[in-house]
Amino acid sequence: MPDDSALIPAAAASVADVALSGLLQNPKTLPAKLFYDEAGCRLFTQITELPEYYLTRTERGLLETVGPHVAGSLPSPVALIEFGASDEAKAEFLLQARDAAGDPAVRTYVPIDIAATALERMHLRLRRARPYLQVYPQAVDFMSMLALPASVSDISRLGFFPGSTIGNLDPPDARDFLQRARWALGMQSRFLVGVDLRKDPTILLPAYDDAAGVTAAFNLNLLVRLNREAGADFELSSFVHRAVWNDAESRIEMHLVSQCGQSVKLGGHTIRFAQGETIHTENSYKYAPEHFAALAQDAGWHSAEMWTDEARLFSLHLLEPRRGP
Repeated sequence: MPDDSALIPAAAASVADVALSGLLQNPKTLPAKLFYDEAGCRLFTQITELPEYYLTRTERGLLETVGPHVAGSLPSPVALIEFGASDEAKAEFLLQARDAAGDPAVRTYVPIDIAATALERMHLRLRRARPYLQVYPQAVDFMSMLALPASVSDISRLGFFPGSTIGNLDPPDARDFLQRARWALGMQSRFLVGVDLRKDPTILLPAYDDAAGVTAAFNLNLLVRLNREAGADFELSSFVHRAVWNDAESRIEMHLVSQCGQSVKLGGHTIRFAQGETIHTENSYKYAPEHFAALAQDAGWHSAEMWTDEARLFSLHLLEPRRGP
């Protein structure tokens, strides 16, 4: 799971079309961007507060220490560009940074997210809380090519991609995203990326299959959404949530497992399931620090610094554009 709602789908494609693009394949899939309807966002907020879900609290602990240092170390003023900014909760750790004169280091904030309504609410909150801050919301898919506002072209730029959302991208897509971010941010930028670390599956699996069943409800809510918004007729009691560790791919996988042979109608199509057949709903890749550094290197970045907690659960990488071959 990404640690935010950065993957909400663009309105240009209907929920039915997005779903059918995966359900008509073999094996069947649903894109993680369908998780975040109103109920999904509410359930995910509950997940981030669960004792098993270490990601949010661990990253915030790191950001509390590292964030002001990173933002304050760049020449002031700084433009903070956050990819997948559904709210400003984590950006606040960077917005608190002060420059050598004791003034706010970050004077411009560019939150990028497909959820236009959430961006507008954030803008209003920040206008009240930080009236000095210039905020330029960008309601676009951060996975597409993107041009930043001209107002940030001549000042220090700090990219920010928290929550280990990078782990929800297959490695080739992650590399492509990092390349596009390097192009957008420019050669004088820095990029702070949250990366969940590879670790014992006995720690990983409960974070995606908690004892209270909140993650299961989050996963099954995909089917609730398809019934409501795509006219599907999924019988929820016929599917169960499953989280598995794929060691060869170094990823957690989430699936919805059909408990019986059945047929489901959606968008004029009949989709047949065998007993035990799954819908693969999400991947969450876990990286060793050196493996993420190599991925960033391939995308034109150099991992200048890396921080992790004492238990080595989570990491923050500060990337700099790589110069030369």
